[in-house]
Amino acid sequence: MDRRTELGEFLRSRRARISPDTAGVPPYHGRRRVVGLRREEVAQLAGVSVDYYVRLEQGRTANVSGAVLDAVARVLELDADERAHLRRLTRPTGGAGRPAPPQRVRPQVRHLLDAMTDAAAYVVGRRTDVLAWNRLGAALVADFDALPARQRNFARILFGDENATRNLFVDWPAKVRDLVAFLHLDAGRHPDDPALAELVDDLSRRSDLFRALWAEHPVRAKGHTTARLRHPLIGVVDLAYEVMQLSDDPELLLVTYSAPPGSDAAAALRLLASWHADVTAPGGPPAG
Repeated sequence: MDRRTELGEFLRSRRARISPDTAGVPPYHGRRRVVGLRREEVAQLAGVSVDYYVRLEQGRTANVSGAVLDAVARVLELDADERAHLRRLTRPTGGAGRPAPPQRVRPQVRHLLDAMTDAAAYVVGRRTDVLAWNRLGAALVADFDALPARQRNFARILFGDENATRNLFVDWPAKVRDLVAFLHLDAGRHPDDPALAELVDDLSRRSDLFRALWAEHPVRAKGHTTARLRHPLIGVVDLAYEVMQLSDDPELLLVTYSAPPGSDAAAALRLLASWHADVTAPGGPPAG
């Protein structure tokens, strides 16, 4: 992992997706060697010299202005998450080779998780590490208690047991793409984090799909949506998926899956919570 490499790959991936025709580029009479826009065309449309843009794509970002970044973002049609990612990648962190400080979940947050009996919930931190969860979260998504600490990581869960998670998340392709997009955001915030580099390297070796998605360089923050899950005990349920930043550490995210009171999905979650309480109680599940 390297900030310059990350920036260069990000910019190349974004100009590759822009059609010269839609960008209003005059016809190019030579043979195109790249998909999408050439560097010279991005520079022209952004109103900067070719050399200036080439240096930007090489990660040589000393004294780059906000106006230039805005112009490049406009040409490459970056959305809000991508624009923020671009700005982070052009600002050196000064922490080369040092791991980010460990994240802690306050006891009050753990109490809150335990009190959320009608919603599946967990706290995810940098690198998609799962740091805390409630019983229903473990019953719905993964048995975090049974996993070794290293495996309590959503990227490792999704790409480590693709068959199981393909069955759980009905729109599994979107789920894994969103996860890779979140990891790229993390790389923009902590480009010199060796633990993140080790995670990306490990997943790239183990999963062809992860390697392909990482090369596409998706970038997207977690948000809210409707998630459709296919659970072996309660069947297919549509749940509200919400992500909230914790106030004392914006890189700690509280993730919840919930359902409207009185709905079939809410009843299914209560059934799952009841079953999980039985099997985790001393003595195991009841006979029969």
